[in-house]
Amino acid sequence: MGEKSETVMYSQFQPWSTIAAEPCMEQVAGPPVPTRIGQYYQTPKPHPWRPTMGYENVEVTPLPSQPVTNALVDPCYTPYGMATEPMKFPNLVTGFERNPAHAARAALYTRYTPLEWTQSNLRYYNESDTNRNYSERLRSDAVRVMRETDEKTAQHQRDSGRRLGERITEITFWRNESHTELERLISETALLQDSRRALEKAIQDIEGPLHIAQECLYHREKRQGIDMVHDNVEQSLLREIEILRNSQEKLRNLHEKTKGQLRNNRAAQHELETDVRSKEGALGIDNLCHQLNNFSRGINYYGGIEKYDPTVNTIEIWAENSNRIIQYSQSERGKSAQMRSDIDNLINACATEIWDTWSNTNNSLARRASETLETKSKLQMHLHKVQQEIFDVEKNIELLRKAIMDKSNPMKVAHTRLEARTHRREVELCRDFVQNSLVKEVYTLNDSIDNLHRKLQEAEAQHQQLLKTRSGLETDLQIKVNSLFIDREKCMGLRRSFPITATIKY
Repeated sequence: MGEKSETVMYSQFQPWSTIAAEPCMEQVAGPPVPTRIGQYYQTPKPHPWRPTMGYENVEVTPLPSQPVTNALVDPCYTPYGMATEPMKFPNLVTGFERNPAHAARAALYTRYTPLEWTQSNLRYYNESDTNRNYSERLRSDAVRVMRETDEKTAQHQRDSGRRLGERITEITFWRNESHTELERLISETALLQDSRRALEKAIQDIEGPLHIAQECLYHREKRQGIDMVHDNVEQSLLREIEILRNSQEKLRNLHEKTKGQLRNNRAAQHELETDVRSKEGALGIDNLCHQLNNFSRGINYYGGIEKYDPTVNTIEIWAENSNRIIQYSQSERGKSAQMRSDIDNLINACATEIWDTWSNTNNSLARRASETLETKSKLQMHLHKVQQEIFDVEKNIELLRKAIMDKSNPMKVAHTRLEARTHRREVELCRDFVQNSLVKEVYTLNDSIDNLHRKLQEAEAQHQQLLKTRSGLETDLQIKVNSLFIDREKCMGLRRSFPITATIKY
């Protein structure tokens, strides 16, 4: 018979192996599988739920050409790999093969005497009585032990329940204390937050008066001439600026302390909240444990739980820790209340000081404006008098000039007379009283004219001095008007109302 190839399918339970290797699992049914002689191919695996399949080319060996007889056929087919010989059981009496000789010989040696039979029965009776008595005692002891263990178990369970109740009472007490302290601390922190906002508003409100004081100084720098004096107003403005800056610095320092106190309050609040949450969790667990009984649902065994110790402290340390947290919160709350009082006192003190220096500066400005106004009025009065005097001097100068002009004709007359008398002849040219009078008249007129010219020069010089005085008065009056405008209109105009709101208490 010629050779031929067949395709054999393997499931995923038949592991794939190399060519000509033995399979991992035995064949239990069917004809023997020939040895693999060629390549095998594995099918793709498109789905995870689909088993992996494959095929191989194997060689089929033909059977020998001979007739099938009964000698060749196994009446009991034995699978490959199993034993082919039948099992043999020993003889129950002799342990050997059964035959009459063995049975006779075994009967002679396996018989007992009646005495042995009676003693065996008595031994069994005694053993039964002994075991029964021991069992009765054992049952009595077991009942007693069960009763004792039941009583101990109930007693221990009652003690544990009582202690759980006491523990619940303690946790409830400290939980309530911590919760009450937490509410007080939250309220105190809210009040401190309001005080912090009041501090920030006070710091911001000081910017208004500070800006106004600086603007007043800048405006007063525009004064002119002699009015650029370091007067009381300037000193008050400088003092006011210093007080405002010092007040701002004090408020800022207290604001920083307030932020630090708020951080401490939040830290204490966090500890209290953590403590309250922990105690509420422990309270829920202990309440659950206190309500558990032998018929509760959810009870179970936890092997080795009695050997596991998760505790981190003792009852004394626990109570001390709770007391420490509450005392820390109370301490921070007291500091917070004191800080709120300090904030209110500082704001009121700064407001009072700022208001006082504001009033002093306004009073200094008012006094300076009054002095300037009075000086201006006096300058105007003196200017009016100088103007009148200049007018009178000018009139006097005109009169002097006219008087000098008026002296020209008498001088001409006297000169003409003298010149005419020089034309007398001979002996008529005598120094008579007329000649002396004319000469004297001419000298007198010259003296009068010189005196008038001197007076005219003095009048003109005084007129120039008066004009200079008037110019000085007008300049000074203009300076005073400018200073008065700066002090009364610009500075006092800015300071008519106090630029701090009603949040600050006076």
